[in-house]
Amino acid sequence: MEDLIEFAVDMALKKGAKYSEARYHKKAGIDFSLKNGELQGVEVINSEGIGIRVLADGALGFASTNILTKESIANAVEVAVKLAKNSSKLRKAPIEFSEETFHRVSYEVIPKKDFSGLNMEDKMDYLRRIEEDVLASGVNVPMRFIAYTDWVEERLFSNSEGAWILSKIPYVNIMYNLVVYENNQMEQAPFISTAFTGGLENIDMAKPWDRAVEDAKVLKNLITHGKSAPEGTVDVIISPEVAGIAVHESVGHPYESDRIYGREAAQAGESFVKPDMLGERIGSDAVTVIEDPTLPNSWGFYLYDDEGVKARPRYLIRDGIINEFLLNREYAYKLGTVSNAAARAVNYDREPIVRMANTYLAPGDHSFEELIEDIKIGVYIKSFNEWNIDDRRFQQRYIGREAYLIENGEIKNPVKRPILEITTRGLWSSVDAVGKDIEFYPGTCGKGEPMQGVPVWMGGAHARLRNIMLRR
Repeated sequence: MEDLIEFAVDMALKKGAKYSEARYHKKAGIDFSLKNGELQGVEVINSEGIGIRVLADGALGFASTNILTKESIANAVEVAVKLAKNSSKLRKAPIEFSEETFHRVSYEVIPKKDFSGLNMEDKMDYLRRIEEDVLASGVNVPMRFIAYTDWVEERLFSNSEGAWILSKIPYVNIMYNLVVYENNQMEQAPFISTAFTGGLENIDMAKPWDRAVEDAKVLKNLITHGKSAPEGTVDVIISPEVAGIAVHESVGHPYESDRIYGREAAQAGESFVKPDMLGERIGSDAVTVIEDPTLPNSWGFYLYDDEGVKARPRYLIRDGIINEFLLNREYAYKLGTVSNAAARAVNYDREPIVRMANTYLAPGDHSFEELIEDIKIGVYIKSFNEWNIDDRRFQQRYIGREAYLIENGEIKNPVKRPILEITTRGLWSSVDAVGKDIEFYPGTCGKGEPMQGVPVWMGGAHARLRNIMLRR
């Protein structure tokens, strides 16, 4: 594809673009699922094409094609340049890009247990193992939905400023949804995923079949022994799973620079964060939130973004202080800095926009036992069933699934559906201690118009929140 990519970049410049880029993007894989042991269907994942973006007359234009000929690419270039020049007439100020250092590089995630060498029956065995182990658990689970997905992404990116990035990354995900029915009551574990870049060796190490059995037993225990959560002001421990959704929703999204500057307002919402809030305190000294695409085998892994910028860890909050935003080249220029490689596109026919990758609450220096030892009355929220947050990412609500009473420093009976309602500033300001160990949980983050759902990890360490108002 190198000749076609270079042809697109050069032609755009000849047509009057100040800057041009082309991205070849191919996905190939499979998706299938079981419901109560029966195959529900099979989807073959197969997409391939080239996306072209140009900067002309102070505006951006984007077009794509899945017909990989010079004629079709020339037509797409024409469309991209025309869109940019026409939209420039409506702009109040021209778009500019930050100056960056670009590389010519290739990288690949090499699986130790390559799923591409397995037939569908071999892959189906992973789902059957979950199905069989759940049925043998002694828990009544009348509804079991289990799904398998894998695909390989190949990208080749080039731009008119010398970038040339070739990458190949395999993705694999196993997901389940279980409904437990006991004593005429129902509890549900919503869609729980185990997902990595790399091969099936990661699934083998994570053992999702063991987690599914544990989830079924937890739900049964909640039905048979769960009590109402204490109401009023208590101390709360949030797990890496709950910390993960909280940092994703209340830190990652509002720190996306396109939200901050209003581009996302009509699509995915606004942000309470403003450009002049850099350096402002938003949480306690115990809170550091990191966004890192470079974590090996992570679901949101990449080493170069879809603008060709080299990725690095982004410290969104450092010791309670707003430290940096998620930036692409357009918004980096507005802030007088360089991009931190947050531009991602889900497919060849989508433009790169500002996105998260792997967002987590950085570890502290406390063991779990130290976090709970001096709590007289509190709740440990280990997992959640529901979350809600306003479109400015400030007022939020989390409803626990697996949760336990803490009494005099000890974990006691399970509690049902504790409700944590709090502001972003209130949440992170109430953290007085963070645990040593971190865990990650995969998700698909939706944003943009047309919608782009990109793979991400969320997680971090346990955190202790003091004097929190809980509801039930």
